[in-house]
Amino acid sequence: MKALTSALPAGTLFMLILFLAILGSAVAVSWQSHEHRKLLNRLYAELSIRDAAQAEWGRLVLEQSTWTAYGRVERLAREELQMRIPEPAEVQMVQP
Repeated sequence: MKALTSALPAGTLFMLILFLAILGSAVAVSWQSHEHRKLLNRLYAELSIRDAAQAEWGRLVLEQSTWTAYGRVERLAREELQMRIPEPAEVQMVQP
């Protein structure tokens, strides 16, 4: 080992360590960039699902408001159930 280190110029071991550190750093940056891209793609997929769910929710709220519209309920009560507003003489008050 002593013969190997004496044959190398001064600072070679230090340069080798620096080179390996830089190489390791470059690999770590590349790996982190890849992980970041994967997570970003996953985020965009989740946001797309959220947007689709919000659009569906909006359609359902609109449909619910259509089904529960006062005029529609009154028309269905009159036509399908033959209901009508009672005359004042037909109304009876009940004591609790």
